[in-house]
Amino acid sequence: MASYSIKAQLREKVGKQTKTLRKGGQIPAVLYGHGIKNKNLTVDAKEFEKLFSQVSYSHLLDLITGEAKPVKVLIHDVQKDPVKDKVIHVDFYQIKEGEKITTEIPLVFINDAPAVKELGAILVTNYHNIEIKCLPEILEKIGKVEIDLSSLKNFSDSIHIKDLKLPKELEVLESPDEIIVIATEPKEEKIEEVPAAVSEIKTVAEEEAAKEEIKEGVIPAAKEGAPVAPKIEKEKAK
Repeated sequence: MASYSIKAQLREKVGKQTKTLRKGGQIPAVLYGHGIKNKNLTVDAKEFEKLFSQVSYSHLLDLITGEAKPVKVLIHDVQKDPVKDKVIHVDFYQIKEGEKITTEIPLVFINDAPAVKELGAILVTNYHNIEIKCLPEILEKIGKVEIDLSSLKNFSDSIHIKDLKLPKELEVLESPDEIIVIATEPKEEKIEEVPAAVSEIKTVAEEEAAKEEIKEGVIPAAKEGAPVAPKIEKEKAK
C-alpha cells in the first residue's frame, strides 16, 4: 500500500474568519483523537484535493504540522460546499499506537460476472464499503478488499459479507448474511391492456352522439362496405 502524507499549519482564525482562509487557497481543518488536545489547522486546498482523489477514508496518512514530527491520521470527515462541490473543512483523526480503530474499507469489484455476460443478468450492488475494526498496521497492509465477480454464473447468484476472505485480525462490523452483490433476472415490461370499462364508456359516448345527430335529422356516415341510407327530408306543413 502506497504511503501518503500532507502538510498542515496551526490555525488561529476560527468562525467567520475562516472565509478569508478559503479565499486564500487554504482549507480549515481540525485534528483530534484519544488522549490528545484538539488542534485547529489549515491545509493547502490544491494539495488536499489532489490527495483526496487518490485515497479513501481507510488510508493512513502522515500529517506533518510545521516542524513537528509526523503523526499517523485518518481522514475522518470531509465537508463540501453543496453548490461549488469544493472541500470547505476536513477532520483528521490521530491514531494511537496499539489501539484498534473503526473505519470503512472500500470494496473493489474485479472480473466479469458470467451471468451478466451470458444471460443478460443485472448486477445489484448493496455495498461499496464495509465497516471494520482493526489495528492501524493491519489496515495499512490491506487498504482495500477485492471481490471476484466470476463466481456469479446464474440468476440469483450472490456474494455475502461472510464470503469475504479477510485476515483474522480484521473484524467486520457488518452482518454476515448481508448481500454485497447479486445477479438478478431482468424483468419483462408488461403492456397494459385498456380496461373493458374504458371501451364501454367510449361506445356509450358514441351512441349518445349518434342519437343527437338523428334528432337533428342527420344520418351518421355508414361504415365502409355497407349500403348508404338515403337522406330523408321532412315534408313542409301545408
